[in-house]
Amino acid sequence: MIKRLLTSLTVALAAHYAASAQDQFFLQMSDPQFGMYTANASFAQETANLEFAIATANRLHPAFVVISGDLVNKPGEPAQIAEYLRITHQLDAGIPLYSIPGNHDVGNVPTPENLAAYRKTFGRDYYSFRHGAMEGIVLNSSIIQHPEQVMDEEVKQREWLEAELKKAVAEHVQWIVVFQHIPWFLHDADEPDQYFNIPRSARTRYLKILKDNGVRYNFAGHLHQNSFGTDGAFEMITTGPVGKPLGNASSGIRIVSIGKDRLCYPYFGLGNLPNKVESDLCNEDRH
Repeated sequence: MIKRLLTSLTVALAAHYAASAQDQFFLQMSDPQFGMYTANASFAQETANLEFAIATANRLHPAFVVISGDLVNKPGEPAQIAEYLRITHQLDAGIPLYSIPGNHDVGNVPTPENLAAYRKTFGRDYYSFRHGAMEGIVLNSSIIQHPEQVMDEEVKQREWLEAELKKAVAEHVQWIVVFQHIPWFLHDADEPDQYFNIPRSARTRYLKILKDNGVRYNFAGHLHQNSFGTDGAFEMITTGPVGKPLGNASSGIRIVSIGKDRLCYPYFGLGNLPNKVESDLCNEDRH
C-alpha cells in the first residue's frame, strides 16, 4: 500500500514539474512566407522548413507558439494560404498557436479590403492572450507603419492597446510581452526610418505608451535575420525567419524562456535545434 502511494506521488510530482517546465517557455517563429524562395513559383522549401519547425514544437511541447507575420509571400494567394493552414494544423491541439499579420499578408499599404480578407481567413489581426504570469499583446504593425488608407483602424488599435495595457497593469501582470511583425527599430530607437522599421513619428508615440506601462520585451520579425536593440530597459528582439533568410542568416526559431526576473531568448538554426529545453536556458542566451 505504502509502495503504491509512493509510486503515485512520484508520478504526480514528475508530471507537475514537467508541466511547470513546459509553462516556462514558448516558441517564436517568423516569416514562413510561402513562395519567397521561388518568387511565388512554388513553395516546396517553405513547406519543408515549417513542417520541421512544427514537428519540433510538437516534440518540445512549449506553452504556445507565436508566428510573427508574413505567413505567405503574395497577399491573398489561395495555394500559399492553404499550405500555411495545412501545416500549422499539424501543431498539437494542446499547444495554442498565435498568428500575426505581416506586410505580405495585408499589403505594404493596408486597405480595408486587405484587412477584411485577412480577418476572414486568419481571424483577428490584433488581440491579447494570457498565459500564467504573462500577457501577450499582438499588434498589426502594418497599419502602424502605413496607416494612410486605414487611419481609423490605426486609431482603434492604438486605443485598444492603451486600454489593454492599463488593464494588465491594474491586474499586476508580471510580464507584458508585445508581438508584431515589423520592429519599432533594429538597433537604436532614434535610428532613421527605413523599410525594416516603424517611422520615428509613430515609433516615438508607441514606445512611450509601451514603456509607460512597464513593457520590457517586444518580439518581431520582418528582417529575415536576427537583430537586437534597446531603449532604456525596453528590449526590441527581431527574429530571423523560419522561411528564407537574407544575408548570412539561417532559417530557425527562437525559444523564449520565462524566468522569475527576466526573459531569455536564444535563437536556434533549424540544423541546430535542442533535444529538450533545459531549465538553465538563460545561461545559454544568445541573440
